[in-house]
Amino acid sequence: MNILDDFKMQYRLGGIAQKLIFWNVGIAIPFFLLKAFAPDLFSVILVWTSLSSDVMTMITRPWTLLTYAFLHADFFHLLFNMIVLNFASRLFTTYFTQKQLFGLYLLGAIFAGLLFVATDFIFQNNTILVGASGAIMAILVGAATYTPFSEIRLLLIGNVKMWHLALALVLLDLIQIPLNNTGGHIAHLGGAFFGYLYIKMLQNGTDLTKGISTFLDYIFGLFRPKKTTPFKTVHRNTKKQPQTSTVTTADKDMTQKKIDDILDKISKSGYDSLTKEEKEFLFKVGK
Repeated sequence: MNILDDFKMQYRLGGIAQKLIFWNVGIAIPFFLLKAFAPDLFSVILVWTSLSSDVMTMITRPWTLLTYAFLHADFFHLLFNMIVLNFASRLFTTYFTQKQLFGLYLLGAIFAGLLFVATDFIFQNNTILVGASGAIMAILVGAATYTPFSEIRLLLIGNVKMWHLALALVLLDLIQIPLNNTGGHIAHLGGAFFGYLYIKMLQNGTDLTKGISTFLDYIFGLFRPKKTTPFKTVHRNTKKQPQTSTVTTADKDMTQKKIDDILDKISKSGYDSLTKEEKEFLFKVGK
């Protein structure tokens, strides 16, 4: 199995967080190439996909409330965001579903973008916004709100409670608002606030992502092949079945059990935890 096949298998079997990382990286690479080799074309596309702080521009391009959250300024911006997304999503999906994670990413991005546009009436920076940071902050703060006293281990620091980490990131954004990237830090805070609000409303019985989950189920249902039950003529076979059929059934059961065990391992530890032999097995079965 080559590297491309490995990536395909990771995408197929990975959760929504892994898919979000693939989408962000897959969009970033051609954008970075355009920026380096076709700057004029890059500028045109950026205008139509980034979020403008001008309210009238945002109203005429409403899709930018989502597209900006899949764009990044440079490689290190992308790398840092994807590391935090991977970390935050693992915490979040310990307690919530993949659909809730995806819904919170989208709604967090929209809320962060709206706050970015709204506060520009005060700061009047007349700028654009790109990056998944607002959406990621919603996921991170959401997890910290639900389980504030859970401890995580950070390099060079040691064990840290979740609410300490979330508070530190919020304070960093607050401090930096008057210094640089004002709109970006405001968007981060907007995402953080939405993550907190989402969990509090969820605990009171209202899931803000339910509409997105229902919509996605409907869309996927349109492309899912419908099961048909054609009429069949049944012939009774009075002859004794050969022993080989029993062996074949047993082999199929063993294969299915191995697949189930590998999928359980992926759900607990991720695709990268698989051995080379397990990856090869999945690839052959998937053909």
